[in-house]
Amino acid sequence: MSPPKTFHVKSFGCQMNVYDGERMAELMAAQGLTQADAVDADVVVLNTCHIRERATEKVYSDIGRLRKDQRRKSGKTPMIAVAGCVAQAEGEEIFTRAKVDIVVGPQAYHNLPDLVAKAAAGTPSLDTDMPLLSKFGALPARRKVAPSAFLTVQEGCDKFCTYCVVPYTRGAEISRPFAAIVDEAKALVDAGAREITLLGQNVNAWSENERGLHDLIRDLDRIPGLARIRYTTSHPNDMTQGLIDTHRDIESLMPFLHLPVQAGSDRVLKAMNRSHTRDSYLRLLDRVRAVRPDIALSGDFIVGFPGETDAEFEDTLSLVDAVGYAQAYSFKYSPRPGTPAASIVEQVPEAVMDERLQRLQAALNRDQHAFNAATVGRTCSVLLERAGKLPGQLIGKSPWLQSVHLIGNHAIGDLVEVTLAAAGPNSLTGIERIAEAA
Repeated sequence: MSPPKTFHVKSFGCQMNVYDGERMAELMAAQGLTQADAVDADVVVLNTCHIRERATEKVYSDIGRLRKDQRRKSGKTPMIAVAGCVAQAEGEEIFTRAKVDIVVGPQAYHNLPDLVAKAAAGTPSLDTDMPLLSKFGALPARRKVAPSAFLTVQEGCDKFCTYCVVPYTRGAEISRPFAAIVDEAKALVDAGAREITLLGQNVNAWSENERGLHDLIRDLDRIPGLARIRYTTSHPNDMTQGLIDTHRDIESLMPFLHLPVQAGSDRVLKAMNRSHTRDSYLRLLDRVRAVRPDIALSGDFIVGFPGETDAEFEDTLSLVDAVGYAQAYSFKYSPRPGTPAASIVEQVPEAVMDERLQRLQAALNRDQHAFNAATVGRTCSVLLERAGKLPGQLIGKSPWLQSVHLIGNHAIGDLVEVTLAAAGPNSLTGIERIAEAA
């Protein structure tokens, strides 16, 4: 196989996978390869996620579809690299089932150029080592970025929730060094970012010596040109008072908090090995709202965890009613091989999970629409991120992470003061605020 000249990276799943996909693309570009569509690229990287149901089977389906599409268009067969959490979990099995060229885990993708070179020479390559964050030192400098950029500060998880594969595919919790994070943040701002979202499997577990995430945010706030800071995903166990107070003190820290709860029943939470209770979670939200009353809250929910009763599901619905989430993600439980919950005998029937998920999503959609409607009439800044479908239309984000449509004479990357004029289920319409003459 001749050395590839073009590449394509396709990422699935969470924001951390998006960040990893961007960094892999930068690695390939630094080797002189040119980005191309998947049906044209010489090497295609599938950056996979293992959280959702049937994730592994979807990878094999994508591999088959990709090969078929390329044969139909050009008659060639692409070099295929499977990266990310499915690669870490499946390892050599992917070679057996799909005959791909490269399998590389999420902690080893900095070795991708070497793996590509070996594959081009005829040697399929596997790298699922999990070194301690060495990949970040091997990655190239950040290139031009969008107005809103991701920055991974922490990886891995020590919580071992019984339904979750992350501790096995991403490893133990580890924090990137403070100086490296600040340097990358400055590079992102220099490259065009006006907003940075700090990422981690448990981002608020980030620490260095005596410093926590709140200290990091306060230092990032001093970077000239960085207008907005966000962070995700947080764990209730790591939500310190120092971080809560930062929401009060730091203007650039946006009034939005994604804090997964997963269920509203204490028995289910204990079976999940979550370290919080229903009451401790609600009291934590009260403390956050006490310092930032306008904060938008987001969460994650799993319905149909093994053994969940109708009454326990009602506990989840009542928690949703008590909180009033601005956004939330909800999923049916699906067993992940090797996790403790997968071996529990009392699996909830699929039809019951379907009905519960529909009811939960109806409640969450109701509250999201209510939150959006309650912001109509507010004046706020909107960071314009991309073009809309209508002539002259741009789409951006409010401080509360709402999608806002605006028509006006502006450019992507502008921060515009708008009045939120109308709310739909998933977005709002903004009208530019014109300053009154003195």
